[in-house]
Amino acid sequence: MRDQEPGPGHPGRRLTTKEAAEVLGVKPETVYAYVSRGQLSSRRTPGGRGSTFDAEEVEALARRNRRETPGTSGSGTELAVRTRITLIEQDRYYFRGVDATELAAHHSYEEIAEWLWTEQLRPGASFTAPEASVAVARRAVRALPEHTGPTDRLRVAAIAAAAADPLRFDLSEEAVLGTARVLIPTLVAALPPGLATHRDEGPLAQRLWGRLSVHAPDEASLRVLDTALGLLADHDLAASTLAVRVAASARAHAYAAVSAGLGVIEGPLHGAASGLAHRMLQDVLDEGAAGPVIAEELRAGRRIPGLGHRLYPGEDPRARALFALLEQIPRAEPALLAARDIVATTARHTPLHANVDLALAVFTVSSGMPATAGETIFAVARTAGWIAHALEEYGERPLRMRPSGQYVGPRPPRPLPE
Repeated sequence: MRDQEPGPGHPGRRLTTKEAAEVLGVKPETVYAYVSRGQLSSRRTPGGRGSTFDAEEVEALARRNRRETPGTSGSGTELAVRTRITLIEQDRYYFRGVDATELAAHHSYEEIAEWLWTEQLRPGASFTAPEASVAVARRAVRALPEHTGPTDRLRVAAIAAAAADPLRFDLSEEAVLGTARVLIPTLVAALPPGLATHRDEGPLAQRLWGRLSVHAPDEASLRVLDTALGLLADHDLAASTLAVRVAASARAHAYAAVSAGLGVIEGPLHGAASGLAHRMLQDVLDEGAAGPVIAEELRAGRRIPGLGHRLYPGEDPRARALFALLEQIPRAEPALLAARDIVATTARHTPLHANVDLALAVFTVSSGMPATAGETIFAVARTAGWIAHALEEYGERPLRMRPSGQYVGPRPPRPLPE
């Protein structure tokens, strides 16, 4: 009886040249180039009319190529960019090799930003914006309609600050770091005040609080806000961060790169997701139970905000850290109970863990902040990570973030349309 060919995943399975090329996403002649460079081994087929390749060896090479080469994989499903900034694995994440939740528990947002940028901690680091930069940004933001959202305000502030900086095109590391240390506090100072007695000095979390809430802050609440900023400072190649790297690859200056990131986070699947969770959480508090609210969300065909994360099969470590701090604030208890009710009610249908958007919602609801506050916190926090990625990209080959389009339209030549 003839032996059967080993199936997929079985040791010893052999691929033809055409099959190997499809796995690698290359032309057949490139497969032989890999052989000549010693990256693949081949075996002649009986009769000498072709070669076969070990399937596991081919798939391993394909995985290496996806990690090492900017661009789409052979299946066209994923973009891979080499980076030294953030690692996410096994329901944890790390900033330059250090557990991010531990960093946020022991260091301020400004200190974490410096770590992301320079791989050095600067104890007591503080960011200060010059009055001229703040004045220009504020004038631009004040000219916007009253209903303008926070991300639009931040984007306009960034553009205004750029226009006032004649040295913005200097992409040296020292110049970009100087821009970063000025831009972040400028963005915060340009936002409309929420607290009548707000101050533009002290830790960044304290300044930002005065832009988000009408209530005076207490030490525990400021700690939650500062920790949230640190936890959200970066999260690998999220959509907005990829946009920043594309801009930096084209050698856009730091203000423009940050503006590119701000243009992306406004989507409901990214930075604005916490606003959806805020509104849902408020509805649950008003209703007194999660059941009716969840039912309405599902009836409308909407996904339940604040639950699950594609990078964390288990618990979102950012949510876990924030919930632990929120449990120490008595006024947050109703919102925490409502969040737990949401998780428990949804678990009857789909068991999902709370993510950072739901944790942010508990914080913003219990702090008397508007639904857009989480989006503002996210944008300000992530600016630190965007600057880190822009700096890293400036050190790479220009315009490398240029994937090739796979044209699927009608083949030319076609006649001129009438």
